[in-house]
Amino acid sequence: YQTEDFYGIMKAMEGLPVVIRLLDAPLHEFLPHWEELLVEELTLSIAAEAAEHGVDAADWLAESIRKGIGGLDEPKRVLAVVDSLASRDWASIERLHEDAVRTRELVGLLREANPMMGNRGCRVGLTMPEIYEMQVRAIVTAACRLTEEGLTIFPEIMIPIVSHVNELKWLRPRLRAVASATREALGAHMTYKFGTMIEVPRAALTAGEIAENTEFFSFGSNDLTQMTFAFSRDDAEAKFIGHYVDLGVLSGNPFSSLDPQGVGRLMRMAVEEGRAANPGIPIGICGEHGGDPASIALCHELGLDYVSASPYRVPVARLAAAQSALGMLTPGE
Repeated sequence: YQTEDFYGIMKAMEGLPVVIRLLDAPLHEFLPHWEELLVEELTLSIAAEAAEHGVDAADWLAESIRKGIGGLDEPKRVLAVVDSLASRDWASIERLHEDAVRTRELVGLLREANPMMGNRGCRVGLTMPEIYEMQVRAIVTAACRLTEEGLTIFPEIMIPIVSHVNELKWLRPRLRAVASATREALGAHMTYKFGTMIEVPRAALTAGEIAENTEFFSFGSNDLTQMTFAFSRDDAEAKFIGHYVDLGVLSGNPFSSLDPQGVGRLMRMAVEEGRAANPGIPIGICGEHGGDPASIALCHELGLDYVSASPYRVPVARLAAAQSALGMLTPGE
């Protein structure tokens, strides 16, 4: 499936570089909800016990469960199980229960207390290398197909959530080997790059050694802001950032416009040290800040090569970039 997705994206961007970020999201976003699994397991356990004793408890069980799960966020999963029990015997219900136990145990192994700071980004690439290898294979396969069709394709593969250069030193050669093997197997000639995101403060502070081991990097401004302020974006914007602005604690929402004294200073250090170690390395920014005029002015001042923004903010970003280049827009305006 990913091969077809990448094929469509790169075909639409023919002749232009396409930056593709490898899996960044926490794994819990791809897993069933823990509470739903517990209720499903309990439902099947009760049903199996009733069926084993010859009790026709389907109607009673369904009604009991319906009353008990009204407060769950997504009761459809459990209701679907309950509605299917009436036509099943004990053996089939017991098999369903055993499957539910195994699923709950597997999800439990991947469950985290703080997933946004847990096993995500390049950490998944190290702990479950087959995931990143699959993505790289899909990217290169799609690029090779397009190249064979006569299109000019420039995939740039970005490794996210890097905090230590050794993560890159472990991942990059292995992923390059996968890319090279895929390209050779398909007999196509196309080029690609491997880069990284600078979105962890430690990565910004050690950007020099990271730049020596990558071909480009891009600031992930949303995560860099979260980790620099120790703010959860969803919670902070919903709970207290507006109050902070009203009190004058903050001059504005740092998730809307870059904080020049904190996040901006980290970016400046990273740009200076990165280019000292790897002159000419392309550096950009991605995130909502890429469509904010004041943030774009700061990026221009720092010497970034490009900004990336949501589609609807591209016209604003282009205008702000032009104004910054002409000296008509400065940081803070």
